[in-house]
Amino acid sequence: MVDNLAARVGRIISGSAHALIDAIEGAMPDSMLQQTLREIDGAIDEVRAELGRTLAAKHLSSKRLTEQSSRHEELTAQAELAMREGREELARAAVEQQLDIEAQIPVLEATVAESGRREAELEGYVAALLAKRREMDEAFRSMILARERGAERAGAGPGATGAGGVAQRVESATGAFDRLMAREGAPGIGGVDRAQGAKLAELEALARRNRVEERLAALKPGGGGR
Repeated sequence: MVDNLAARVGRIISGSAHALIDAIEGAMPDSMLQQTLREIDGAIDEVRAELGRTLAAKHLSSKRLTEQSSRHEELTAQAELAMREGREELARAAVEQQLDIEAQIPVLEATVAESGRREAELEGYVAALLAKRREMDEAFRSMILARERGAERAGAGPGATGAGGVAQRVESATGAFDRLMAREGAPGIGGVDRAQGAKLAELEALARRNRVEERLAALKPGGGGR
């Protein structure tokens, strides 16, 4: 499942938004965008679900590791006490249990480390898919702008009679896109957002702005950039 998820994310990310927009221009925008956005959203949901399972596994392994480490320390104190009291058989039992714990600790540590690596990988998938969705949004905006400019040029010349048709198609496509994006839970060209998930989207946008500012600061003289 994990490999299939990685392959699916890779296929979505490697696709060209502009190629899709070119196809949309000659087809039905609502239908084409709905299919593509649903695929991206479905992938995001699957990645987040896998991320949740990974975080749960990491939490359990970390908790178990902490418990075993604490127990190991307790057994050390108990074995020392038993030896002072002349109860070697009790000290031996404590040491045997310590050996069992020591055999488990490396596995638990490896599990925690692997969960951490997987967590970072899945978070990267989510970021990439969200970036892909923004790329599609921007490509569609560019298409709308190009159509509007074409309509303006047509309206200034002899072909003015066809300008209204072009402008009407642009308005129709823009409206369809806004309605679709609102329905799918993403901001449309008009900036319409679905209420559900708005806080998460705001947090993601804030984090993205912070990363942009950090990157810009690094590029300034003396900021650590090249």
